[in-house]
Amino acid sequence: MKHRRGFNPLERSSAHRKALHRNMVTSLFRYERIRTTKTKALAIRRTAERLITRAKTDSVNNRRLVSARLFDEGIVAKLFTDIALRMKERPGGYTRIIKLGERPGDAAETVILELVDYKLDTGDAEKKAKKQAKIEAKKAEDRKKSSDDSDKAEKSAQADSKTEDK
Repeated sequence: MKHRRGFNPLERSSAHRKALHRNMVTSLFRYERIRTTKTKALAIRRTAERLITRAKTDSVNNRRLVSARLFDEGIVAKLFTDIALRMKERPGGYTRIIKLGERPGDAAETVILELVDYKLDTGDAEKKAKKQAKIEAKKAEDRKKSSDDSDKAEKSAQADSKTEDK
């Protein structure tokens, strides 16, 4: 029976489970979006939300507690300076789980675990800017060619008129 079980041990030893949490939470804060199984995501979500709540108040004690869980100092700095500031007004629920379906190999349910304010960078703005720049360059090149062609036509017309006069 599962009565009074506070967390899902994920069928791992405590050291393995702690390393899993540490690595996945670090990846979540680094990329702000990770793909994993549903059971791992539910376990990681709990850890991540507690760390974000700690990071919302920047103090030496909170930095030490977060650093004890995350060994990457760059990610700790990002958590306190970037992620926590974006979540300052939010009272909780910093992550979302999006279901993807079953994995082909073992039929495990896969999900995307992401921070709530994650913006998917589709690159549309960059693509549009590049496309517009190409169009402008091509138009400028066509204008230059047409002006060169018209100049050549005028010169040849002037040359023809001079030869006719003689």
